[in-house]
Amino acid sequence: MLLLLQLLWLVQELTAESPWGLPVVADDPTSLAKVVMAELADLKLENKPWPGGTHSLHYHYLALSEPGPGLPQFLAVGYVDDQPFIHYDSHVDRATPQAPWMAAVDAQYWETEAQKQRAWAKVQQVETWTVMGYHNHSRGMHSTQRMFGCEIQEDGRTSSFWQFGFDGQDHLSLDLETLSWVSAKPVAVQTKRWWETERCYAEYDKAYLEGLCLTSLRRYLELGSQSLTRKEPPTVQVTRHTADDGGITLRCWAWGFYPQDISLSWWLGEEELVQETEYVEIRPSGDGTYQTWTAVRVPARMENGYICHVRHSSLNHTLTVAWGPQGMTEPLVRTSETFVSEALGGPKPKDVKDV
Repeated sequence: MLLLLQLLWLVQELTAESPWGLPVVADDPTSLAKVVMAELADLKLENKPWPGGTHSLHYHYLALSEPGPGLPQFLAVGYVDDQPFIHYDSHVDRATPQAPWMAAVDAQYWETEAQKQRAWAKVQQVETWTVMGYHNHSRGMHSTQRMFGCEIQEDGRTSSFWQFGFDGQDHLSLDLETLSWVSAKPVAVQTKRWWETERCYAEYDKAYLEGLCLTSLRRYLELGSQSLTRKEPPTVQVTRHTADDGGITLRCWAWGFYPQDISLSWWLGEEELVQETEYVEIRPSGDGTYQTWTAVRVPARMENGYICHVRHSSLNHTLTVAWGPQGMTEPLVRTSETFVSEALGGPKPKDVKDV
């Protein structure tokens, strides 16, 4: 009951503006959602292509159940293409730019963003205390995480997601097709029932993700066009690894590329080795570029027949790379036009060992 009273008090306090920055009508959540969704409906976009591969706008929110030494009780970070561009925490209580291309944005933008995050901090604080109760926690340090965002692919297709976590574990996600909350574990069913009491909340999130989120992403891409729509080719290298059982693995590395969309595949002659290949997700390198690798197990003394194919928007052809002939200390780099042996520039990925 106390939590319910706290939630009602917060809803009343937030009647001036919703966290998305759109008007709130009285303290009735249904009225709130109807007005907000009407605003968001006007922002829906045609599926227009955007150059430079897939682009994304993601937000990560973290709320703590109680203050900790040197820790803000609420933290929000926004990312465009995995690069942070905005930061807010409850200690400094202001939104600050994290990317050079955001520095020229006027002061009103930052004040508006700070107001939105203050609203979210209060909302997520109540959610944290409530979910703690569902887990039978009455005290101690606990946290909730909210992650949501949208993507525009190069061909104009769009996608979006919404997730909620507790203590670093998946808790709930929103199925945008059915507008239903999906619980990741039995205890999350209680949160699911709580949020299902007002279907308008799911409709509200969907309207934002398919409207204002995409509009905002396009605006940020325009602001940071020189940085975010640039193309940097990958550095590629094939390494050979011997397992304890004597098995041989060839690993094809690609790093230093931008944008993140890339295709790495292993081929033996004219056959692509799909089932035999191990893939890992593409990861940020920390310098504004990306890295990834793919691997395949090969018979001993057959390494030279396996070719790694690399496709990226920065390349005007498929790059093919093989492990060098016996005695070579550098990989053999092949392109569709020429076959050359050359050293690949740039540092090796950290966990690559010489073989």
